[in-house]
Amino acid sequence: MKAIKIFAAVSTIALLMSCSDDFLEVVPPTSNPIEEYFTTEETVYEALVAAYDPLEWPDWTTQYCPINIMSDIMADDIWVGGSGKTDNQFWHLMMNFEATPTICMEALWTDEYSGVKRCNDVMEYIGWAQEASGIDDDTALNYEIQARILRAYYYNNLWKFWGNIPYYEENLEYPYIATQYSAGEVYEFIMADLEDAIAADVLDFKASDADLGIVTTAMAYMLYTEMVMYQCDESRYATALSYMKEIINSGQYSLYDSYPGLWLESGEWCSESIWEINYKDDNAVRSWSWPYSAGGTVLPRLISPNNFTDTSGSGLTNGWGFCPVRQETYDRYDSADTRRDATCLIAGNYGTYDARYQDTGIFLGKYIAYAANNADQLADGALNFNNNLRIYRYAETLLNAAELLIRTGGSTSDANNYLNLVRSRAGLGSSTASIDTIIDERQLEFVGEGKRYWDLVRTGKASSVLVPDSYGYRTNSYTDSKKYLPIPQSEIDAASNTLTQNNY
Repeated sequence: MKAIKIFAAVSTIALLMSCSDDFLEVVPPTSNPIEEYFTTEETVYEALVAAYDPLEWPDWTTQYCPINIMSDIMADDIWVGGSGKTDNQFWHLMMNFEATPTICMEALWTDEYSGVKRCNDVMEYIGWAQEASGIDDDTALNYEIQARILRAYYYNNLWKFWGNIPYYEENLEYPYIATQYSAGEVYEFIMADLEDAIAADVLDFKASDADLGIVTTAMAYMLYTEMVMYQCDESRYATALSYMKEIINSGQYSLYDSYPGLWLESGEWCSESIWEINYKDDNAVRSWSWPYSAGGTVLPRLISPNNFTDTSGSGLTNGWGFCPVRQETYDRYDSADTRRDATCLIAGNYGTYDARYQDTGIFLGKYIAYAANNADQLADGALNFNNNLRIYRYAETLLNAAELLIRTGGSTSDANNYLNLVRSRAGLGSSTASIDTIIDERQLEFVGEGKRYWDLVRTGKASSVLVPDSYGYRTNSYTDSKKYLPIPQSEIDAASNTLTQNNY
């Protein structure tokens, strides 16, 4: 199997242009019409690589929208920070449950639908290549299943943030109007497609070293289970649990022995990694003028202390002061918990910096900026840190399984074992598995990883936890109407007002 490198560039393909007059035909002198180009395995593979590319984009294209941060700012572990309430203003509005259709997260909508479009392209091009006998059936099916699982991932992000969205499996034609479905309908569409893709059973269970970044069966299992648990879909709990047990019993994954080590470059694609989004600094050329180029991520620059000066030889470098970790988050950890200092970096212990809005002195250590992590880039340094974004880890598999066992009346002994494997790695003693203890453990395990907000919503805890704080930063409470963000007004306008705005 060919390795998918999501940072690979895809060749630009010129399109055939023609005039309605039959005596005039303009043919590009140096390239083929698109229908003639995508007729071989090699060219379809290029399209598949292009379908992976939008995974990198959310941290910056026209807005800063890193997936993990966009989720966590609506929860209770981090603040927004920056220079003030108008710096990345839509972040502050989301945190306070007052997003508007015009000051909102537009770029993520565009990025994820770009991914959908490219996945649909792959499946269309496979058909062309098969007609031209340019691709064998096994390869065609493998590429198709990768594209379908990727598409489910992109739709999952759209569904969780906006709920009632357009869904389509063939790309739109002019005037590019798609049917908007309810969140429940969208869920069923995604699940039906994902279930068919899993049933095809053509992907590797775990990626080889040459294929890191490719979607796998284990990744699809994690995506499936995430969606089932967020939807509280009891009819699929047993299947989700069986998938988690299959990962556990496969012996192909295990908890990494060092929680702090997970977040170093040496911890990327370790024994615990089920799926990561790859970023690189080696020869990275991502730039402000073209953020779609091959390269790294801006996330470490966003979340690190502003104008930091290293006085300890730590190797830390400066950032922009977004997403300071709340003091309450630090205090939530036991002093023996190895996750605390890996998650909560106290900047003053390593150097000096300029405090910004909502400063606590504590920053997200998991993706903190180290000078060495963008040393080999060739363009704009802020955009080219090599920190891979961890999407699914084996620790989540264990906690998913523990929770699903409780919810389905399964083995309490196994549930306790799965929970306590996670706690033991953190240096803690045993606990008894229950929905509450598992959700509490997930909070400690996944700070800054984009899990907490969705956990609070799906368990019904959001309305009691996400309430005004004593600092005057969050003045509004979460309510059920806040589950789905406002659809960007620009998208409603582009759809000629055929989209119904969410009741936010």
